[in-house]
Amino acid sequence: MVLSKVVVLSLGGTISSIPSSGPGVVPRLTGKDLVESVPQVAEVAEVEAESLRQMPSSDLTLEDLTEVALEVKERIDGGASGVVITQGTDSIEETAFAMDLLVQGDAPVVVTGAMRNPTLPGADGPANLLASVRVAASRAARGLGALVVMNDEIHAARFVKKTHTQSPSTFQSPSTGPIGWVSEGDVRVALRLPARHVLGMPPDGAGHSVALLKLALGEDGRLLPAVRQAGYAGLVVEAFGGGHVPSGMVGALEQLASEMPVVLASRTGSGDVLRRTYGFAGSEMDLLSRGLIWGGMLDGLKARLLLTFLLRHGKDREEIRAAFEKWYI
Repeated sequence: MVLSKVVVLSLGGTISSIPSSGPGVVPRLTGKDLVESVPQVAEVAEVEAESLRQMPSSDLTLEDLTEVALEVKERIDGGASGVVITQGTDSIEETAFAMDLLVQGDAPVVVTGAMRNPTLPGADGPANLLASVRVAASRAARGLGALVVMNDEIHAARFVKKTHTQSPSTFQSPSTGPIGWVSEGDVRVALRLPARHVLGMPPDGAGHSVALLKLALGEDGRLLPAVRQAGYAGLVVEAFGGGHVPSGMVGALEQLASEMPVVLASRTGSGDVLRRTYGFAGSEMDLLSRGLIWGGMLDGLKARLLLTFLLRHGKDREEIRAAFEKWYI
């Protein structure tokens, strides 16, 4: 039997963290170390491992993710059936969504990590890595885009989010649930997404950045002028509920939306932003009529990534608006 070729790219994180000379654990294990610690992967695929970064995932940047996406593309073009990225769980949902936007083709790109480092009883890194290699090598996972595999569950990048600071079952997809799972070594895909929306790699040197503002009770909008002054090219607003802001912010948001793309998302983290239900000042109908862009089902983190990469591709306001509309399909 000829095994599929799977490449494991390590970025650091809890899955690779062990004690150092100071307090706590820090990322030290390489991609090769991780693969060698799980000998069962050799029965699943021909695995090649490389360390691209050695850092906590809170230190990753969009430039790092673009470089990782380029490496993933090169490995797939070079014959890999799939790629597994290991990293810290803090930003897994953002890495997965970035890979979904940037990497074209049907080969699975799986992002995984661990909630318990290798020094703890019940460390989940080895099981997550093995399950991820199984998914990356599986024909069932082809065409699904980027995935997060944790706790034997398979989550689509566009839906998944981290929901708990410590639990091994932290990764959930509130709007849909997992699209599949791993059972007795078999990859089961129960749901397939209707469409993928891939942007591809942005041009070299594209450096637009987007701010993310989460609203709280009593917000008055005084931070909004700072978004422009700090040099951001766009803004995502995580508004209340279905897409609502305090009425006192409306004027400042309208002014900012006339100067840059401002996307309206919800701080709830699941469900669509409304479009035609409420009509009060600061409601979704009011804000959309003033030029804000409907964020659809994407939460603030994912809307920020999509807006950033659209800007880096040189898309104008109407193209950006159309791109967000697609994510409803």
